[in-house]
Amino acid sequence: MLLPIYFFTLIAAYKYGFFTGLLTAVVSPIINHALFGMPAAEMLPIILIKSALLATAAAYMAQRTKQIKLQNLLLVILFYQGVGMMAEFALIGSFVVVMQDIRLGFAGMLLQLIGGFYCLKAIAKW
Repeated sequence: MLLPIYFFTLIAAYKYGFFTGLLTAVVSPIINHALFGMPAAEMLPIILIKSALLATAAAYMAQRTKQIKLQNLLLVILFYQGVGMMAEFALIGSFVVVMQDIRLGFAGMLLQLIGGFYCLKAIAKW
């Protein structure tokens, strides 16, 4: 619900660039699955796709704007969720399941937006 895997990918890619973001996007879900069985194996492909999209979008936005703004993070979140939902629909074929991601993950997206903003601002001061 809170989408913690995506949160750390957002921070890593926005602050430290594409390679670090992509490394976080791929390694984190795989290690979590291997150690704890979560996310479920059926969900790994879509999580990896969305994580890679997030890393790409966040690194691009950070490099292009060189600013930490709420609207930049919102665009990143909308991009990875939007394109990720299309990929999920292509893999699963169920519009209901795809829309359920928005309903269940809305709090996590807000956390990414607001928490990510403040976390990145704090890191930038160091």
